[in-house]
Amino acid sequence: MKLDTPEGADKHLDETVEQFKHCANTASEWCWHGDDGYHVTSKAKAERALYDQLKDETDLTANLVQKGIRRAVEAVKSGVERLKRSEKTSQPHFSSDSAVYDKRSATFHRDHVSLSTVDGRVECDYILPDDSETPPAKYVSDEDFEFRMAHLQYRDGDWYLHTSMRKVEEDEASSESESKHRTVLGVDLGVNNLAVASTGQFWSADEFNHWRREYENRRGSLQRCGSRHAHENIEIVGRKEYGRFEIHLHTVANEIIEEAVENNCSHIVFEDLTYIRKNIPEATWQHVWAFRRLYEYVEYKAEEHGVKVVQVDPRNTSKRCSRCGFTHDDNRSGETFGCQKCGYENHADYNASKNIGLQYLRRRQNAGDGGAPVDVRLNRGTLNVSGEYVPPASTQA
Repeated sequence: MKLDTPEGADKHLDETVEQFKHCANTASEWCWHGDDGYHVTSKAKAERALYDQLKDETDLTANLVQKGIRRAVEAVKSGVERLKRSEKTSQPHFSSDSAVYDKRSATFHRDHVSLSTVDGRVECDYILPDDSETPPAKYVSDEDFEFRMAHLQYRDGDWYLHTSMRKVEEDEASSESESKHRTVLGVDLGVNNLAVASTGQFWSADEFNHWRREYENRRGSLQRCGSRHAHENIEIVGRKEYGRFEIHLHTVANEIIEEAVENNCSHIVFEDLTYIRKNIPEATWQHVWAFRRLYEYVEYKAEEHGVKVVQVDPRNTSKRCSRCGFTHDDNRSGETFGCQKCGYENHADYNASKNIGLQYLRRRQNAGDGGAPVDVRLNRGTLNVSGEYVPPASTQA
């Protein structure tokens, strides 16, 4: 269907498509390798090798980078099948002005769509036939059909959205409603602990902070030297630092996802990173970079497991008691949390991780989207939206 783009949107969409093609073509070249018969057809392998590079080279969201890589892998797979049949083929090349969107990078409404671009989101109205019984108007307006995927394409001076929709059967909708009664994993980020989950799982920042200080000392020594050779070594130190941190963050991301999957969590909830430096004033630029990287890794890796990743407003999550809801500056002292009202005591980051999960529950409840309740997963039992603890036995979390 044709899109009615607002003023200034064409530029953002055009640049988004160009960067998407860059991701796809870079991935295609890496996966194809040449005509020696060796071709990479594993999406996971391609993403591990190329995601960091392409995320740095573009302004795309993590999801669009991932989709660009996957588009190339699928094309390479088709080429490999042709080669097996002794048919002539060559490395896939993407030249058409198009990009792939799913429900993470696009929000589909019945009359318009919100698309992620290199410069924020753009909302475009659908231009539909006057006859509501004529496709695609027939399906777009029908609540029994849900959006799945979409291809954004620029053709003859206009933007088009080719959507994939499917009808949700009654028994399937009932099953989905029942499956919604699951749990969310709250994750708090910090300087002393990179991440703390509401299940009580801690990922210490000791190793990260150790190497951060080591590399800072090395750069400082080289800068004092001031020679050309020293400046070249500074760049080498920077690359080593970046590589070491990347490996560590990938490991933490994988373990966070494993924690969510093992506890049957439908969502992993992080605090909104927009004002992370203000919220954690002691964080260095390396910490801020690591928080954003970690979120991106979890976001694109979690999709493979059917787990959604969201962000919530972090206000008061460190000061609020996850048991009684009392909020006060004196509740937190360093890494210790002690509620001034009910006396609840625990590690401050663990308390914050539970509040981050509860924040999502309250937002979901206020949205009025209905469905079965969702709880916050703890190390033992769960918390509901009212902060009430539901134990699996007689233990206390």
